[in-house]
Amino acid sequence: MVRPKTDVLQGTLALLVLKTLVRGPMHGYGITLHIQTISKDVLRVEEGSLYPALHRMAQEGWIKAEWGASENNRRARFYSLTSAGRRQLAEEEKSWARLTQAVANVLQHA
Repeated sequence: MVRPKTDVLQGTLALLVLKTLVRGPMHGYGITLHIQTISKDVLRVEEGSLYPALHRMAQEGWIKAEWGASENNRRARFYSLTSAGRRQLAEEEKSWARLTQAVANVLQHA
């Protein structure tokens, strides 16, 4: 039996993280849990992918990170969207729409 692939499609992680952070500041585990929950356990973001991506997005100025206390009073970095991140999210959403339309076209006319 073929197992369904649940890892995030290359290139969509930034889109998913930026869209998640529209809700407000979140720590890394909260981001992964939100994506997994909203996707009904279809998408899973591994730590080894998430934290390098968060670091890249912070370097790009799309997100900022600040230390705070998590729900269980542990020290955690909370990530939030910047205005540059909101602009990038709009670009990522347009790009995703173009890609999904192109794939749909191929599937319908192959």
